[in-house]
Amino acid sequence: MANKKSNSSEWKSTACILCTLNCGVKVQLNVEGTEIVRTKGDDDHPASRGYLCNKASRLNYYQNREDRLLSPMKRNAEGGYDPIDWDTAIEEIASRLGGIRDEHGGDKIFYYGGGGQGNHLPGAYAGSTLASLGVQYRSNALAQEKTGEFWVANRMAGGYNHADFEHAEVVMFVGKNPWQSHGFHRARAELREMAKDPDRTLIVLDPKRTQTADLADIHLPVKVGRDAWILAGMVAVIIQENLQDDTWLAEHTTGIDAVVEVFKNVDIEDCAEKSGIDEVIIRSTARTIAKAKSVAVFEDLGTQMNRHSTLVSYLQRLTWMLNGNFAKPGAAYTPNGLGKIGDGREAGKSPVAGGRIIAGIVPANTIPDEVLADHPDHYRGMIIESANPVHSLPDSPKWRQAMRALECSVVIDIAMTETARQADYVLPATTQFEKAEATFFNFEFPENYFHMRAPLFTPPEGVLDEAEIHARIAQALGTLPEDIIYTLNNALAQGGRDAFRELVFAKLSENPDIGKVAPVLLYRTLGKTLPKGMQNAAALWAPCHQHAMTNRKSVEAAGITGDGLMLGDNLFDAIIAGPSAVVISKEEWSDVWQRVPRESINLDLPDMLEAAGKLNSEAPQETTEEFPFLLSAGERRDFTANTIFRNPAWRRKDANGAMYINPDDAARLNLGDGSSARITSEGGVVDTIVEVNDRMQRGHISIPNGLGLDYPDEQGQLKVTGSSPNELTSSYLADEFVGTPWHKSVPVRVEAIG
Repeated sequence: MANKKSNSSEWKSTACILCTLNCGVKVQLNVEGTEIVRTKGDDDHPASRGYLCNKASRLNYYQNREDRLLSPMKRNAEGGYDPIDWDTAIEEIASRLGGIRDEHGGDKIFYYGGGGQGNHLPGAYAGSTLASLGVQYRSNALAQEKTGEFWVANRMAGGYNHADFEHAEVVMFVGKNPWQSHGFHRARAELREMAKDPDRTLIVLDPKRTQTADLADIHLPVKVGRDAWILAGMVAVIIQENLQDDTWLAEHTTGIDAVVEVFKNVDIEDCAEKSGIDEVIIRSTARTIAKAKSVAVFEDLGTQMNRHSTLVSYLQRLTWMLNGNFAKPGAAYTPNGLGKIGDGREAGKSPVAGGRIIAGIVPANTIPDEVLADHPDHYRGMIIESANPVHSLPDSPKWRQAMRALECSVVIDIAMTETARQADYVLPATTQFEKAEATFFNFEFPENYFHMRAPLFTPPEGVLDEAEIHARIAQALGTLPEDIIYTLNNALAQGGRDAFRELVFAKLSENPDIGKVAPVLLYRTLGKTLPKGMQNAAALWAPCHQHAMTNRKSVEAAGITGDGLMLGDNLFDAIIAGPSAVVISKEEWSDVWQRVPRESINLDLPDMLEAAGKLNSEAPQETTEEFPFLLSAGERRDFTANTIFRNPAWRRKDANGAMYINPDDAARLNLGDGSSARITSEGGVVDTIVEVNDRMQRGHISIPNGLGLDYPDEQGQLKVTGSSPNELTSSYLADEFVGTPWHKSVPVRVEAIG
């Protein structure tokens, strides 16, 4: 990061890659074109509209790094790594994984990843490798966060719901601090608007007095892990005081009688006592929600990584569904994007632990046991891509053990991460700014968009983008049909896109199995005709056609035209050509109902109602004498992000990621600002720096996400900064329905050291 002189004549469009929003940004590069030296918000982006958070301005710390991996690496007998050439790496990986497939079955090879916050195209290309190997089981980061919500939302409304926060009269955040975690576009600007508008009400349900809670009209400082009780109390108030909209419910829902039968008997006073929120406050808050013209609710990791998380996803939906806050301005909707993120259908159980598979992904907490079990169906091989589960998933020690128990493990990444250091092979990939890349986290309404980012930099020698890696693996496995590639390329050369399109659909009709390797077929054919640097955008061609065929009316309303199948091609071309995000669909609120099965919301989920009905009889006790504190492992702060930021220099404050602790607890334990403390859980121990923080409840501590990583110091020696949260978390402390881990309420002990 030496040369900070910018080439000020040109601003290049791209996007941030640090959270799901992927806000549009513009950057200037240095004269040599090797570094990002200036960043600003992209005024042309249809959703972020020039907004820029403090983290996006630090993207150069991701792109330019001292720990860049520039050669394939193979683990040696001593546990170290030796560089090998690409041909050898691909040949050996194909041979070893193919051997597992042939001897034990492809279902014994597991896939984790598929792209980070801003690079989802690797997941498309990985599909060709997985199909070639017969892989059946996979997972990603959503498995420890969102699967409970996806499952509930799918059963109730046919898909994941987002909300129109900009226009809602009442906005409620459940276990979410959007001042730090965002989650909807222009979050801080929108929060300020909500706070100063006397006709709107902002409600925050969070144990901590967060920055968002500071702006709230109503802050509900629930006891840690007790969200279910306060929400059940709110639903009970609406039912028992007859505040629901019976007319809307009769017209648009089924199952209201089952809901009434349970909640007419819920003891609201008991819910208040267990949640720590006064009954008067629960009742007044429920009335505010029930009487509002529009309500928008957002739940996030504070509750999704906590006790009763799946039940909470159901209960919070009842608070706004009972009064018709769906498919209208200021309320919830089901997005219409290119991908299927949020499809919460249940798809069987994992082979050993029997974890419920939601949205096609295995529960995160079961994966090590699926490897280590003495069971004929245990996983024997693993491919991990753009992910670091040894650091980011529960129980890091068990993950390290599982990685070394595999017969063959492959990591595809840009650095030697904690996970890569346990693998047999590590393949170096291009960064997200060295190739065409995109995300399918597009949840906007009524206009939804897609942003295909052009590369900013030329990749260094020795690395390949994931499209090429998976194409080579499929070729080595003998599943890449060279004759079809030749035929398709010939069609492109002689008849252009029209002949290509006609031939693709004809070949798929003749042999549907070709679709299993379609991404690499498109990459090796259509990709060659795309603008320089955009070849691996070819995988988007098929989703564009699917979107156009399914949503012709909304695509045409967005300004994309074309007869028949030309609409899909024209949509694809518009996305490829757009320097910023392109609107791909434009809808009316009534269109939302088309994505709801039978255009009727199902309120009757028997398992959720049974769990809700048992809350009053529960005697929750989250701590013990040995472990008297509850730890929120992985809090989001001003300068924390996902672990693609490994260089600690990117943080302008809280460099070591201090443990936050209430002043009374700190005084009792003889802890002060800057002192050292030891956190002990049933699973592990970490040492940390202390920061006394009066925003924390007594008995509640937190450490941030994104720390506990190592990075070369000035002498080239690896140095760890901060504490790794998952040295403390456990795989068995997890949601009873979908296995999401309880990262936000880990029982621990805190002691002063030093």
